[in-house]
Amino acid sequence: MRSTTNDESSSLLSSVFLTPESAKACIDCAGGTPLYVYSLQRLEQSATACLNFPNAFGLTVRYAMKACPNAAILRYFSSRGIHMDASSGYEVQRAIRSAQIPPSHISLSSQELPSNFAELLDQGVLLNACSLDQLEQFGRHYQNEPESKRKVGIRINPGVGSGGFSASTTSFSKTNVGGPSSSFGIWHELVEGPVQDIVNKYGLNVERIHTHIGSGSDPAVWQQVARQSLKFCQMFPTVHTLNLGGGYKVGRVAGEKTTDLQEIGQPVAEAFRTFAQENEGRELRLEIEPGTYLVAMAGALVSTIQDKVSTKTTTSNGEEGHVFLKLDSGMTDVLRPSLYGAVHPMTIFPASGLAQDVGSETEPVVVVGHCCESGDLLTPQPGEPEQLAERELRKAHIGDILVVDGSGAYCSGMSAKNYNSFPEAPEVLLDLQGQAHLIRKRQTLEQVYQNEVSVSSDVFSVL
Repeated sequence: MRSTTNDESSSLLSSVFLTPESAKACIDCAGGTPLYVYSLQRLEQSATACLNFPNAFGLTVRYAMKACPNAAILRYFSSRGIHMDASSGYEVQRAIRSAQIPPSHISLSSQELPSNFAELLDQGVLLNACSLDQLEQFGRHYQNEPESKRKVGIRINPGVGSGGFSASTTSFSKTNVGGPSSSFGIWHELVEGPVQDIVNKYGLNVERIHTHIGSGSDPAVWQQVARQSLKFCQMFPTVHTLNLGGGYKVGRVAGEKTTDLQEIGQPVAEAFRTFAQENEGRELRLEIEPGTYLVAMAGALVSTIQDKVSTKTTTSNGEEGHVFLKLDSGMTDVLRPSLYGAVHPMTIFPASGLAQDVGSETEPVVVVGHCCESGDLLTPQPGEPEQLAERELRKAHIGDILVVDGSGAYCSGMSAKNYNSFPEAPEVLLDLQGQAHLIRKRQTLEQVYQNEVSVSSDVFSVL
């Protein structure tokens, strides 16, 4: 345990965008912890950055809605002119029904082609076929339709990927969606033969080429794939749009870098211009699909420290064991540390919600969740979900508030929801004036089990 310096003490007074007072106001709005909080100011800043992505002949920004699919966030991005990238037929319908997103503003790239894909496409939804079978299904359904109905995009696996903590471009990684170890997209060696055969068989109009290599990808690899993807566009004279996906790095903690969109985008824009010069003036529109970049640092999980235990002991080898802070949230709300070994910024506020009560002492702690699961760990070693790590945080007391920043992306929309029957946490939006608005209610216990169906007691009788 130690005391902080003046500089360190001042940094304890706020998280990325929350203060003790604003965190307490959000807790009151949600009716207690845990809850997610989103900053409209942060969403505004990231949206502006993406809309200013360098381009040569036009840009469409598509929000990868799987990152955080709350209707309020979808509506805000739509109001800024941002379209949607959906990863399932259910996401498409959710965007249309809950956020009133125009179907023509939604692009579907899915591991599983929905059984009602034609119904969605007939409304105006765009499809990127992600396998030969998906392309075949599309062609078979629309082969006798007018040419306007036979327009399709193709997602290609370019042969390399990049994402997360892995430096390899070809081996398996949980956030790498390109290369021979990934099932996403049509393998690049199949484009010139089987893909073109299906296109010709059904008279399809390939209007988009789509590539995406991973989440948290290496900017250099992303640029390399962007240039390679232009070659795929050459194979189809009807292509007018190249979608390069997203996956831009966001630095959540010290030592992690955030991708400079202007820096990576300028060479790609120049490559588009060169492509036009070398291909009789063909001007391709650019699409990007940021998810993490748009929402990661605009969201936080706000929890209560509901217990504090110690296993510290002194042995002949020195002091062993840890101090554990137990939250009233965990993998049910933020799965990334348990799944990827992801590291999130953390700030502890006093239970009073007053900056004047922030203490100066800190201590090394391990932060864990509330699930009966040893893997419910919020402070792993970076990239090592099986290895715990201590974090130096303000000395905490039971009842204090702990803010997990960087929780805007792949947290509320990707969690071990309802494990141990914990209800889904509510969501709150902080507007530009700092006012808190409830944008999703807390799930009730009854809602957790409402779809279960009773069976007759005779089923349990022993013969």
